[in-house]
Amino acid sequence: MTDPLLEPFDLAGLRLRNRIFSSSHSPGYNVDGTPSDRYVRYHEEKAAGGIGLTMIGGSSNVSIDSASLWGQLSFGSDAIVDPLADMVERVHAHGAAIMCQLTHMGRRNVSNDGDWLPTIAPSPVREPMHRFWPKAAEPSDLERVVADFAAATRRAVDAGLDGIELTATSHLLDQFWSPLVNRRTDGYGGSLDNRLRFTFEVLEAVRTAADGRLLVGLRMLSGEDQPGGLDEEACGEIAVRLVGSGLLDFLDVAGPALATDDGLSRAIPPAGTPLAPYLPVAAAVRAAVDLPILHATRITDLATARHAIESGAVDLVGMTRAHFADPHLVAKLERGESDRIRTCVGASLCINRLHLGLESVCIQNPATGREATVPQLVVRSEGPRRRVVVVGGGPAGLEAARTCAERGHEVVLFEAQDRLGGQLALMARAAERQKEVAALVDWLIAEVDLAGVDVRLGTPVDADAVLAESPDVVVVAAGGAPEVSYLESGADLVATSWDVLGGQIRPGERVLVYDDHGAERGLAVVEFLTTDASTPGGVSLDGGVGSLELVTPDRHVGLDLATPLGPAHLRMLYAAGVALTPDHRLVRVDVSDSSGGSLLATLRNEYTRDEVVRHVDTVVVEHGVVPDEDLYLALREGSRNDGVVDLDALADGRPQPAYGSEWVDSGYLLYRVGDCVASRDVASALLDARRLLQRL
Repeated sequence: MTDPLLEPFDLAGLRLRNRIFSSSHSPGYNVDGTPSDRYVRYHEEKAAGGIGLTMIGGSSNVSIDSASLWGQLSFGSDAIVDPLADMVERVHAHGAAIMCQLTHMGRRNVSNDGDWLPTIAPSPVREPMHRFWPKAAEPSDLERVVADFAAATRRAVDAGLDGIELTATSHLLDQFWSPLVNRRTDGYGGSLDNRLRFTFEVLEAVRTAADGRLLVGLRMLSGEDQPGGLDEEACGEIAVRLVGSGLLDFLDVAGPALATDDGLSRAIPPAGTPLAPYLPVAAAVRAAVDLPILHATRITDLATARHAIESGAVDLVGMTRAHFADPHLVAKLERGESDRIRTCVGASLCINRLHLGLESVCIQNPATGREATVPQLVVRSEGPRRRVVVVGGGPAGLEAARTCAERGHEVVLFEAQDRLGGQLALMARAAERQKEVAALVDWLIAEVDLAGVDVRLGTPVDADAVLAESPDVVVVAAGGAPEVSYLESGADLVATSWDVLGGQIRPGERVLVYDDHGAERGLAVVEFLTTDASTPGGVSLDGGVGSLELVTPDRHVGLDLATPLGPAHLRMLYAAGVALTPDHRLVRVDVSDSSGGSLLATLRNEYTRDEVVRHVDTVVVEHGVVPDEDLYLALREGSRNDGVVDLDALADGRPQPAYGSEWVDSGYLLYRVGDCVASRDVASALLDARRLLQRL
């Protein structure tokens, strides 16, 4: 019996080989508004991996006053046509269809970059996310934008795309729909007919320009989730009217509005939130209209995707972040290897980085977006089989062992603890969201086992034990230890995140958590301390901790967490009643003379240098780790390469020089990866190991 996900589908005359697609998004890989080689390879990999439809060009702009500033494609000039045509040809060569999103972002943009033009909107209502006041669109602006949509459509036709998707998710089209943004009194404001007028003008122009040579769809929000805004019922009525016009070939139903940090975090929900939260909304639209329905929001696994199709909720199911984690998931499903799919864990590093002004990367798949230098598939070596010893079973060590084993080498992995996973095993204790993210090691463990790695748990080793294995290559992935030595005094009085999550320390009634990390580690400890065991997923300070203060030297808590991670953690902090103190550095901890057993934590203001003292029972510090490099240093002198890594070769994904034909049978090569090098993150650890050893 054919898997419902693998059934072909006729989308308004376009034959798709299966029901799985990747929705439009911008990973930040383009620099001039045209598809870069990196961007093409990224989408081409999904096509090679068996996807039915890849939708490119998230927020591809059509007008000069809707600037492409975040690595988007620009359809505002003919420069897009030839490079896009090449991209279309490369994707089609693998049997996948390709469509592109077209939009005018309206007020959802900035006016102090690009050509420094004012944003436009139905009315001059500031957008909270991008923080600019738009100009109220004049009749001439609307005529110009309609013409720009038509011109962009002709460019899409010339490039050979299979279809386009207009965007109405807090962009200019649905800004006209929204009572929160549209305060006009002319023919484009007031009644729903008037508020939809501009959308229909654009659709008619696009339909004419398409001339039947590509499909035309629309991605729309399901509600604004704001007082006075559009609710699901109103959006449902809009969907019926849009479909009834006969101007659309498909409708892509999304989540809530994106105009605020909170809204965006709900529209792109991270780990620890329900799967497919807006599938019921898509199903309601599907029941009300006679048109193919597409939907994509946190559908990370095959079971959820299969349910979306089997239940009749949607016709095509979007697995966008799922393909970021594993662009070959369809091919694995087809081969009967669904258990080998690297399932997205919802860490949202991809989106978080984008909103910090960086390009998207995957926390668990170092090859995604780096296909030119880090191939998605590890290729078996044609050289001699080597004996590799890996020390440390955290993410870096597991990836090192997996990569070497898939290259065909004989691999032994030593882990001092009685379980694999390293720091992620501790983080999994913090809360459901961290437990889900930490599950990324489950795939690594399974793949290491499948590859035949000799894993030896509960086996701490020294240099003699390593050398007794007669290794050709030694990879030290011993991680690090919490850093507290920066304190002027009282380092012996504080607990670390590891102490709390590992159960070595039971915090007292009054707790101060000092976070000088700025990402999720410190916040995970706070969530652990505020979680009420009697209400899974809930937060409460009644579980033994009476009061909790979170202190950071940064300008605000979670400085390195943008959307959606920042809002998700802020909801937790406010719900738990945690006191938040930014701009203060923990400098000393002393024992209180007047209160037996309590502590005095001295905080120094980063800007005034004034000091304040907190009377607490427990101080918990998150300040990263210092590398555990003793084993590496003990082995370095006897190694053939003195532990040296050729950084140019590493960055380019080329073999290390010592991997060449000059290899001799005596001596060993020595490398270290992950926190054993420096305190960084999981994504860095996996990338370290993968590109260092993928050519061994």
